[in-house]
Amino acid sequence: GFTLSITRYSIPEEMEEGSFVANLAADLGLDVRSLEERNAKLDVIHGKNYLDLNKDTGELIIREKMDREVICMTKTTSCFLKMEVILSNPVRIFNIELEILDINDNAPLFRRKTMHLDVSEATPPGERFSLTNAVDADVGANSIKTYYLSESKYFGIDIQTGSDGSKYVDLVLKGKLDREEHAVHNLILTAVDGGVPPRSGTASIIVNVLDINDNAPLFIQPVFAVNVSENSAPGTVVMILNATDLDEGSNAELIYSYTLYTSEKTQEIFSLDPNSGEIKVKGVIDYEASQSFDMYIQAQDRGSTPLSGHCKVMVFVTDLNDNHPEVTIKSLKRAVAEDVSVGTLIAVVSVSDKDSGMNGIVDLTLNQQDILPFLLNKSSEDYFELLVSKPLDREVMSKYEIVLRVRDRGFPPLSDNETITLEILDVNDNAPTFSQSIFTIHVMENNPPGAILTSLSAFDPDLNENQYLVYVIMEKEIVNMSMSMLFSINPENGDLYGMKTFDYEREREFLFHIEARDSGNPPLSSNTTVHIIILDQNDNTPQIVSPWRAQGSLVEEVIPRSIEKGHMVAKVVAVDSDSEQNARVTYQLLQISDSSLFSLDQYNGEIRTTRMFTYRDPRQQRLVVIAKDNGEPSLSATVTIKISTVEHAMPFSETTELPIEYDVFTNLNLYLVIGLGAVSFLLLITILVIIVLKCQKPKPKAIKIPPANRNSVVSRNSVISQRSSTIADSTLISSDAYWYSLFLAETRKGKVVVRQPIIPKGAGYFVSSIPRSIGPSEAADSRASTLE
Repeated sequence: GFTLSITRYSIPEEMEEGSFVANLAADLGLDVRSLEERNAKLDVIHGKNYLDLNKDTGELIIREKMDREVICMTKTTSCFLKMEVILSNPVRIFNIELEILDINDNAPLFRRKTMHLDVSEATPPGERFSLTNAVDADVGANSIKTYYLSESKYFGIDIQTGSDGSKYVDLVLKGKLDREEHAVHNLILTAVDGGVPPRSGTASIIVNVLDINDNAPLFIQPVFAVNVSENSAPGTVVMILNATDLDEGSNAELIYSYTLYTSEKTQEIFSLDPNSGEIKVKGVIDYEASQSFDMYIQAQDRGSTPLSGHCKVMVFVTDLNDNHPEVTIKSLKRAVAEDVSVGTLIAVVSVSDKDSGMNGIVDLTLNQQDILPFLLNKSSEDYFELLVSKPLDREVMSKYEIVLRVRDRGFPPLSDNETITLEILDVNDNAPTFSQSIFTIHVMENNPPGAILTSLSAFDPDLNENQYLVYVIMEKEIVNMSMSMLFSINPENGDLYGMKTFDYEREREFLFHIEARDSGNPPLSSNTTVHIIILDQNDNTPQIVSPWRAQGSLVEEVIPRSIEKGHMVAKVVAVDSDSEQNARVTYQLLQISDSSLFSLDQYNGEIRTTRMFTYRDPRQQRLVVIAKDNGEPSLSATVTIKISTVEHAMPFSETTELPIEYDVFTNLNLYLVIGLGAVSFLLLITILVIIVLKCQKPKPKAIKIPPANRNSVVSRNSVISQRSSTIADSTLISSDAYWYSLFLAETRKGKVVVRQPIIPKGAGYFVSSIPRSIGPSEAADSRASTLE
């Protein structure tokens, strides 16, 4: 009872928000003012989402833009939006239908943007393939009108209309396909609606042409040439074959293999990968064995009906410098004498190299230093002679390692060495040599007989019997005594022995020669000088020669009591037959009656008064003087001096001369000669003095001998000298200063002066003039001589 009528409006769906639709109040016959007066209102019950009702004016306004395809989900020709408007006071309900008119606001749309078709290249023309249609949300004339296909000489479309007016399209094959020419066809299908202006939508059609095995494998060229170096390591890739098959899939999968024309030797050296076509080195490639290889290879596909292609691979081996040059000894002398002549042939050698070209050209040289005395002479193309180029000397080089170095001209060059060992045979061309031209040997006196003195050795650089030496002493007589009686030498090793005990006081030195002779043929020899120097031992006790006294007796000295302080009372002189330190004598007072009265000079033996005598001093004084040498251990002698004082000086009788007893003189001679040996002379002066003394002996000087002692035996060369004409007696009486000076002066001249003290039968002095070069044997011979 409340629904009055249905009011219908039509609007296009493109109307924007706020657009005026209609004046609903006017269309319903209602006065807006009267409604206000009675407090009545119009209100939309349904459809508020899309329309608004102006309550003041009664106008119906678009609330939001409407989409027909949203409002009407089903694709129908007509689309209505229904709504109800209520009027209060009194209540009345009005039905409103708003027809939404379609506009071409939707383009055709394919449900699949990309369509894939697999078509075998064997498909005949005219074959049809269904395609997915396009859809369009619009209706009527705005829906899909037709389809278009991009240009293609192989494909076209066929459009059909369904019972509901829908448009369907099929893809039609127009020409024969060739996958190898065009494997994929990309097509564009366009759907166009009937709107004004028309809208369109597109889809991509990808046609994959399926392969059939209609193409055989093909190599890019029928013959391949490749180089490979000899001695290439196994696994080295020679080349990779790449045959092509225009087919695909299994029809294009190739298998490589050798054909029956390929030799087994080639297949042993090279491997062929059946899948990749890779050819690798498998065996040893030797240029010298084979310079090239031929391989016949086929490539076969995996099609149901396999097809194949063929090619030939020629492998050329590149020569490497892999063969060392060789030296071959054709003839050889392994030993030559050192006196072989220059130009002597030592060896004949040949050279070779298995390589070719520059790798096979070789050069032969001697890998030697400047001292190797050989040279190579090229006798022919590959033959060389090894010759002696310089004189040989075994003592310089006894063996030669001659290195023959052969080198080719390849890159990098290879070389090899051949060593020839050449032994140089010895010739007795070297005389023995001593390390010194003179050997000075010091021998301590009192040596045991037969003791070794030294070992002399000579060197001979020769070998074997040319080097075996024999040592001999060259004979020489010394004072009618053979040198072999004094010394002996071991002929094999040169040990030198002393055959007797030497006495420094009798023999001071020996000079002789030793010869070393080899056992070669003919033998060679050389000699050296041996200088034996006898060294002194402290084996002689000092002998007190002044003041002289008989054996075991006292020495008496008489002096006036009135002498002054410092007066020389006596002088002790001792001599030692030893030399140097062993002969250096010092003096000491061993006993003294009054130590305050006398003093002793330890070096010259002078006894002097330290004060004047007093009446309290005894008239007789007793002094014991000890003379000690400087040897180790020290030896000594003593003398007792009895000093008597008188009131007045006693007159001395005329100085007389007293010969010395034979036995005393002989001992003195011996001691004096030994003492003189301490003075060293140069060797040359000593030898010259010895030669002169042996050739001419000095004539004895005439002396005056008292009648009472004329028949006494004295030593030859002794001279009795009076203290007389040239010397004042007062000097002799007052002191021994003159005597001491004479003693020193004569000693420096090679003479020994001995003072003879006062004895009852007279007093005198004698001078023994003994040249230093005369030995004890000559002194002994003088015993039978008498003085003139």
